[in-house]
Amino acid sequence: MKKIYLFCGNGMSTSILASKMQTVADEHSLPIEVKAYPISQLEMIIDTLHPDCILLGPQVKYLYEKTVNDFGEKGIPIAVIDSSDYGMMKGMNVLKSAIKLIKETKK
Repeated sequence: MKKIYLFCGNGMSTSILASKMQTVADEHSLPIEVKAYPISQLEMIIDTLHPDCILLGPQVKYLYEKTVNDFGEKGIPIAVIDSSDYGMMKGMNVLKSAIKLIKETKK
């Protein structure tokens, strides 16, 4: 099962998007777990749950470089969620982007 974890300020707004992404994954019988967490738990989540992909909400995109510098060597793909897809809560689009990111990283 692939783990796609979303992070934002408190994990609340991304939880709605994560739920929509999980629904799409379930509808297509994809072995994917999508969850949202507050950015303050990023290091603990990486160390304990070992995600396959980390997506940052647009409101914390300023932490992208720091996140890549701190955790990029672990081989986990990290990206900022497209602000348009985030604003419109387009779970399908964000899920597709995450899957593509995972596949590109595994090459």
